[in-house]
Amino acid sequence: MTAKSPLAPAGFPPLPPVAGVRMAVANAGVKYKDRPDVLLAVLDPGTTVAGVFTRSSTRSAAVLDCQDKIGTDADTGAAILVNSGNANAFTGGLGQASVDAITHAVAGACDVPQDRVFTSSTGVIGEPLPHDKIIATLDALHADLSTDRFEDAATAICTTDTFPKGSHRSVDTPSGPVTICGIAKGSGMIAPDMATMLVYIFTDAKIARADLQKSVSVLNNKTFNCITVDSDTSTSDTLLCAATGASGVDVTGSSDFQTALHAVMLDLAHQVVRDGEGATKFIEVSVKGAKTDEDARKVAGAIANSPLVKTAIAGEDPNWGRIVMAVGKSGAAADRDRLSIWFGDTLVAEKGWVAESYSEDAGQAHMKQDEISLCVDLGLGDGTATMWTCDLTHGYISINADYRS
Repeated sequence: MTAKSPLAPAGFPPLPPVAGVRMAVANAGVKYKDRPDVLLAVLDPGTTVAGVFTRSSTRSAAVLDCQDKIGTDADTGAAILVNSGNANAFTGGLGQASVDAITHAVAGACDVPQDRVFTSSTGVIGEPLPHDKIIATLDALHADLSTDRFEDAATAICTTDTFPKGSHRSVDTPSGPVTICGIAKGSGMIAPDMATMLVYIFTDAKIARADLQKSVSVLNNKTFNCITVDSDTSTSDTLLCAATGASGVDVTGSSDFQTALHAVMLDLAHQVVRDGEGATKFIEVSVKGAKTDEDARKVAGAIANSPLVKTAIAGEDPNWGRIVMAVGKSGAAADRDRLSIWFGDTLVAEKGWVAESYSEDAGQAHMKQDEISLCVDLGLGDGTATMWTCDLTHGYISINADYRS
């Protein structure tokens, strides 16, 4: 990994084991020679699996395969295999052949049905996946399965990430305690159009697949679909959530479980933004007063994805005119003379003009912080939205100009 992002957490959090989940990692040499690049997770019989996937029209063979399998029976065991360094996307028929070979081999090694083996690949697009290298690691992976491998697992799935990402919550429901742990990867090619990265969440809770799917889909739209680094949607975006039921605690309809799952998903989403390629600022964009929530989301997205807004923040320039520009181009209903803008607690503009109380020094003081808050009130209704993004620096250019080198 390259130098750690200045917005990174102090370290990888201590994640407790999740009953019914065992993991192992290996170095297959798909691209990276000096660190693990394959993750295998084996799930006990009875595990329910839900997921959301990229809506890209050029999504990878692994994504298409997962989408076909996501509704399969939970009476048997299951497995998840992830490789980094190669996305197995835009590889024609070879892509599906690689997925078939891997899922067949994992099924045999782990004694699970092939239609309960879910794979993900992340990395360079357009290069055939050397799946034989991955298959060659399966015996060692299976022999090394352990309940305490979350940090290794989070590291193995990284590409341009500068730190592994993990989160967990333990929650006492009326029926008993359950644990939720998650890992994610993501740094560039991040934009809201489903999960925007690779995410794997595990819980020992008991919940029917349809109920788990509903929860994941709803919470995804409040978390991973509200972040952006560069407005680019990956071909490989996948979020899988596995509930083993090993605790025996049924969380169907539990608000405590929903709150905890939301917290894990939001924490992981924020960590992806904090690891945005070249990022030095974490930015929250809040929009209120829109005619509809959809209009509010359009405005928040236009601001969060604007290269001009993001570069101004990188340069610590309180250029509120760029916010006005982004509102105007968003396609949402807006009235110049009702628009208000804040940088943090500082009112910057109102009633179609710069606020009388605003000072450039106050605006710049906020821009010098590591965490930036932008708020827009359209003054037209009750619609609201919040998105999270990062600044755009020369570091982003350097990382992506050299990505295939």
